[in-house]
Amino acid sequence: MKISNLKITLAITLTMSLFSALVVRAQETTNKSGQSQSGHAGHVMLTVGDLKWADGPPSIPAGAQFVVIEGNPANPGPFTMRLKLPDNYKIPAHWHPADEHVTVIAGTFNMGMGDKLDMAKGKELPVGSFAVMPAQTNHFAYTKGETIIQLHGIGPWGINYVNPADDPRKK
Repeated sequence: MKISNLKITLAITLTMSLFSALVVRAQETTNKSGQSQSGHAGHVMLTVGDLKWADGPPSIPAGAQFVVIEGNPANPGPFTMRLKLPDNYKIPAHWHPADEHVTVIAGTFNMGMGDKLDMAKGKELPVGSFAVMPAQTNHFAYTKGETIIQLHGIGPWGINYVNPADDPRKK
């Protein structure tokens, strides 16, 4: 009976410790400026009008815009960002060092698996669709109409092109 009570006590202690760590981590989540998009460290509540779009990161082809909503994709820890992509935008085959979660907010996002962009192998993801690309999975993407996607995951986020000549940072 004593061993059973000890196991229960240890399980409760471990659960409370993990919960406390998650609460502390959520309170620490900030962007590059040290604040959330709402201007306050910790709690984040945003409307579409609060988002401040900037030119896309240099790691993706020109023409995109992005906004970091939560965290900092360059650092370890959770992050959320949105990408606004023009019509007929293409991201050549690439992979990420960690799982990437994608939600389609507007437009049509197309994704496919493989070592090169092949529109015949893409799957159309309309508004409301969701996809997860496991770490180090070669995939590509393209749009139909202006498209907004939300990415979230655990940083550091990165993009590695299958064909180094496709990497816009090297042009």
